[in-house]
Amino acid sequence: MTTAAKPTFPAPGHDHDRCTADAITHAEQICAGRAQNFTPIRRQVLRALLSSHRPLGAYEVIDELARVMPRLAPITVYRALDFLMQNGLVHRIESRNAFLACAHDHDDAAAVAFLICESCGSVGEIPAAPVAQALNEAARLTGFAPKLSVVEITGICAHCQAAGQSLSA
Repeated sequence: MTTAAKPTFPAPGHDHDRCTADAITHAEQICAGRAQNFTPIRRQVLRALLSSHRPLGAYEVIDELARVMPRLAPITVYRALDFLMQNGLVHRIESRNAFLACAHDHDDAAAVAFLICESCGSVGEIPAAPVAQALNEAARLTGFAPKLSVVEITGICAHCQAAGQSLSA
């Protein structure tokens, strides 16, 4: 059975409920396979991040959760985010100091680049191993020991381009 690749940016009219359900199922499978406890709080934090395809800051996650449950302490949300990141279920978008849910199956060490749409705020993810390897090698040539390479590219997604939106809009 062949599965179609997930689009980099979901279509504006996609079935977001199905998208969210698939991501939660993916998280359950990852946690079960790693004998990790996918607690109700961790599930709710992931669900808050899945509320859109835009990255959310920790306090935005708290605000999103406050719509459906008592307001959580920031440390509780940060601990859940740490767990989700350690298990590859959430990425940190460094330039936005925000977090993005991830339902992709990729190696924990696989380098990715984040495509950040400046019009709609959505973030896409693409493989970037050759770019990260080149950056790390350039850093090593200077005597620097790289630990983490994050590639973030801002611009306009294809959906916003098709809708006639641009950076000057």
